[in-house]
Amino acid sequence: MTTYRGSCHCGAIRFEIDTVIDRVTQCNCSVCTKKGILHHRVAPENFRLLGDDATLGTYKFGTRVAKHHFCTTCGIHTFTRPRAAPELYTVNVRCLDDYDLQAESPEIAAFDGRHWEQEAGKLA
Repeated sequence: MTTYRGSCHCGAIRFEIDTVIDRVTQCNCSVCTKKGILHHRVAPENFRLLGDDATLGTYKFGTRVAKHHFCTTCGIHTFTRPRAAPELYTVNVRCLDDYDLQAESPEIAAFDGRHWEQEAGKLA
């Protein structure tokens, strides 16, 4: 397991995770598509929010179960508490400061979030 550090664009929201990134999920729901998020699930014991969270905003829509967290200063979506598994975190791997997506080239699993109710059971 590797420790990765991540942040929003302005650095106000910082976090670190302990994980192996061999797979990420690309969801086609309206919010994930517009933000270009690539999700990677992390257990709460492997996620640490660093520093002051005064600029941490939360967006909820639809069922209001998923919590999409972003920086209120620069607007970057850093992580989520997902609807399918609200006890976990999904980090936006594009926010990891020390992870090179192109070089690592993890498996990218497609998730049909536009049809969430029918597809949720397929999430691993």
